[in-house]
Amino acid sequence: MSSSAASPALEPDTDAPAGEGLEVAQFAAGCFWSVELTYQRLPGVARTEVGYSQGHHPEPTYELVCAHGTGHAEVVRLHYDPKACPYATLLDVFWAKIDPTALNRQGEGVGTQYRTGIYYHTAEQERLARESLAEEQKKWEDKIVTEILPAKRFYPAEEYHQRHLEKGGQSAEKGCNDPMRCYG
Repeated sequence: MSSSAASPALEPDTDAPAGEGLEVAQFAAGCFWSVELTYQRLPGVARTEVGYSQGHHPEPTYELVCAHGTGHAEVVRLHYDPKACPYATLLDVFWAKIDPTALNRQGEGVGTQYRTGIYYHTAEQERLARESLAEEQKKWEDKIVTEILPAKRFYPAEEYHQRHLEKGGQSAEKGCNDPMRCYG
């Protein structure tokens, strides 16, 4: 067995949802701050967490991820009520947020940690993700490079990254449509 195959980072994300009746989803869509706020504002999303997934290094940090040695993407993990917010709605929000043809970049964020990805937890999520990608591809001349893969272990980002834009004074109120401002 290779050392990377033994890494706990390569194991599936098996964390339980944050409450009864909730499901978990993971999306990579560039810098996780605005992605998190987008989903915080979505009715039916009970909890958001930003972090790192899809890499090979156990216990990644922001500095390690940005140094491009861990293979991780910046992701947002959602705990959502599928009755109030179906997975298809989460996918629609995802596609509206990104340029799915940009490889390893979204906006001003450049690097493999800013790639786009849908990381599924169930066969149903995988099916819906692949169907949505096929529909989305019809809207683009260039090939979509968004990856669709099983969700690997999720590592929460440092506390200062959690709810960063909300802590900075931007509204996370459900249904809010205020413009977002990204800042460090």
